[in-house]
Amino acid sequence: MLQIEGWKRVLIWATCALGVLLALPNGFYTRVEQHNDAAQAIELGADTAENQALLGQWPNWMPSSLVNLGLDLRGGAHLLAEVQVEQVYASRMEASWPEIRDALRPERATIGTIRLQPSPADELRIRIGEPSGMQRALQVVRGLAVPVQTLTGVGANDIEVRAAGEDVIVVTLSEAERLASDERTVQQSLEIVRRRIDEVGTREPTIQRQGAQRILIQVPGIGSAAELKEIIGTTAALTFNPVVNRTSDENAAPGVGNKLVPSLDEPGLFYVIESAPVVTGEDLVDAQPSFDQNGNPAVSFRFNTSGARRFGDYTADNIGSPFAIVLDDEVVSAPVIQSHIPGGSGIITGNFNVEESTNLAVLLRAGALPAELTFLEERTIGPELGQDSIDAGKVATTVAFAAVLVFMFLSYGLFGLFANVALIINIGLIFGLLSLIGATLTLPGIAGIVLTVGMAVDANVLIFERIREELKSARGPARAIELGYEKALSAILDANITTFITAVILFAMGSGPVRGFAITLGLGIMTSVFTAIFVTRLLVVIWFERRRPKTIEV
Repeated sequence: MLQIEGWKRVLIWATCALGVLLALPNGFYTRVEQHNDAAQAIELGADTAENQALLGQWPNWMPSSLVNLGLDLRGGAHLLAEVQVEQVYASRMEASWPEIRDALRPERATIGTIRLQPSPADELRIRIGEPSGMQRALQVVRGLAVPVQTLTGVGANDIEVRAAGEDVIVVTLSEAERLASDERTVQQSLEIVRRRIDEVGTREPTIQRQGAQRILIQVPGIGSAAELKEIIGTTAALTFNPVVNRTSDENAAPGVGNKLVPSLDEPGLFYVIESAPVVTGEDLVDAQPSFDQNGNPAVSFRFNTSGARRFGDYTADNIGSPFAIVLDDEVVSAPVIQSHIPGGSGIITGNFNVEESTNLAVLLRAGALPAELTFLEERTIGPELGQDSIDAGKVATTVAFAAVLVFMFLSYGLFGLFANVALIINIGLIFGLLSLIGATLTLPGIAGIVLTVGMAVDANVLIFERIREELKSARGPARAIELGYEKALSAILDANITTFITAVILFAMGSGPVRGFAITLGLGIMTSVFTAIFVTRLLVVIWFERRRPKTIEV
């Protein structure tokens, strides 16, 4: 029987209405965007008359989610930066010298004097006074090596130690540590760049790794590439401060010489800390994921010589007191000092898994860029060019849309008109989904929508052609329509599932423009199948129930 249950009809129409309602704000893009900006400003405390006026431009009870426009549509800045990872090798070697010197000093009776020699940037050369003590010196320095900690497990040691001649020790980073260091440096740079750009409140920036040592940065709506470089050039403020107390009152008076800062991981919790830090991020040499004595994931950190001295003195005098690690005026962690920590290194323990300890180590290192960023590409895309792209996309979509509408009506008559109504709803559903998930629409994404317009009627063509075949077999109108939808279903699903798999692969493996195309193509496939199988059938059923035709023409 050609019929659809009442609850299914309600569900189909409700889905269509919800999709169109979510897509509606995009028809008033500028007004809704100003409304959203004003709402955010008021939430942050800027409750001005101008913001109140902008807030009233769009009803608060209406959806206000928008499809974010990408760099090629809105204009903005594009940078391709390369991280100079080799610079980290030199700083690591430089930071290792005090530790190696302190370890060798008790062996002076055997190895004689200890002198640092001129060395390449990625090496440390140490001359000892007694060549006969070389084996003992090598043994001591090799004892300072630590395993390279990665997410996949423990690999080789971080340093390699060898003798050059009779009285010179050469210390270098191992190949495993170089690879791990490169990975950490790029990830740290990526995190810092993201934090800096997110801080200025830009919409939907694209910040992603490209290749082994490069970072792609695209920020829509920003004035120029020079402005973007200035934002990236600023550094995060990392400090280590004494904790006075903890509170849940965000309006608590911290007292003279103190300040109130929120917890990063515990919403609603605030710390009162002393304003003057014991040490700052400038004194932090390194922070790495590691394990504590019980084998639980932790984070180890190390200061330079001056920071180590201040840190050691403070921990000796404040055993049992919490010590706040503050990043951009947010407390990342507040461990309790368990014992005197000499040598400028320590460990942060907590309820971490390996991934969380790795992320915390990245945050701790995010106080400053670990290595210089060399900008290989700089482009500024003006809003006029972006508007031209939008206008061209509108024209292309309108032409394709009109051509499909005319073709379907001429080819299938009334049934083609039903397919056209479903196609209009389909476009609304696509934009509704894009708005709901906060997707970024790019020029290739518009191409995906144009392609969807052409593909959306494929399923209807299969159904209508099958209905024609059933009518030729002397089937009644109701039975022909029912069999047309049933027998075309498998072909429709097969064709669209394979295309959807392609869209998923493009999204997973691609980047930038390819992903923009994959998103609209994938969403378009889902909405097209829905409108072809459910919406057009519902329209046909409603028409058939009212007219009860003895014959039909498709």
